[in-house]
Amino acid sequence: MSAAPDPAARFIALFSDPAHIPAVSKHFGFERIGLDPQAQSVEAWFAARPEFLNPNGSVQGGIVTGFLDEAMSAAAFMSTDLKAAVPTLEMKTSFLRPLTTARARALGQVARMGSSVAFLEGRLWNEDGVLCATATATAAIRPF
Repeated sequence: MSAAPDPAARFIALFSDPAHIPAVSKHFGFERIGLDPQAQSVEAWFAARPEFLNPNGSVQGGIVTGFLDEAMSAAAFMSTDLKAAVPTLEMKTSFLRPLTTARARALGQVARMGSSVAFLEGRLWNEDGVLCATATATAAIRPF
């Protein structure tokens, strides 16, 4: 009898099928570039599309927050062994610099996973590697 694939392999398989990628993730241009089950982290590119820009020419803050929320939620989902939804209960975003490049790289990580609540952290860089925003969040753990 073979062992079940690890959470990272199942996460990759699930998110390799376009039918399983949430519409908002597609809209944000989510492209997984790394994951680490031991560190409970997921790293992804997001598309800072022209329609996401505010009149100042930078990505609107709600979209930046959305990129971070997607990365943190993906890390939490992977950390539940893909067995629970992880809706965000609250989130705080700190905007350090405007995001003006075409792509952004986000890292979402579980800081602590309890039985019913997860504490999450996220960082977002522009494509030149400049840190533009950070976030923390609390998410509910809701088994399927």
